Amino acid sequence: MSTKSDRTMVIERIIDAPIAAVWDAWTDPQALPAWWGPDGFSCRTKHIDLRDGGEWVFDMIGPDGTIYPNHHKGIRHRLMEQIDYVLLWGENGPKHADASVRFEDLDGRTRVTLSMAFATVEECETAKGFGAVELGLQTLGKLAAHVGAG
Repeated sequence: MSTKSDRTMVIERIIDAPIAAVWDAWTDPQALPAWWGPDGFSCRTKHIDLRDGGEWVFDMIGPDGTIYPNHHKGIRHRLMEQIDYVLLWGENGPKHADASVRFEDLDGRTRVTLSMAFATVEECETAKGFGAVELGLQTLGKLAAHVGAG
């Protein structure tokens, strides 16, 4: 029997920017699509409401033009501390993972910890196998650049 930790992927980066700037980049509907995704990817937003209880329906578009439909649903905030959401495969599609991003103030710098708890260990291993950790680190790098700490 697997535990939640067996099926959870964690990605972390310290960003040389204050927590308020990093938080704003995650909660501003204009900013988030501008930096979200790995290097070479872009976002095409269909619907975005980043308030508590909101959702973000979007397509990630890969460098080769491949479209990856996404849906972040049931967004929940703990102001300047944490954002939780459910990640679906496309609008109202099957659940991919429970996701959470935590923000920790480090005297003017911010530790960002992104975690995804997949339904199964196999799904987690598949994600890691195609480079999800590295791609997530690229995404956090784009976040750092967005807030001027790249």
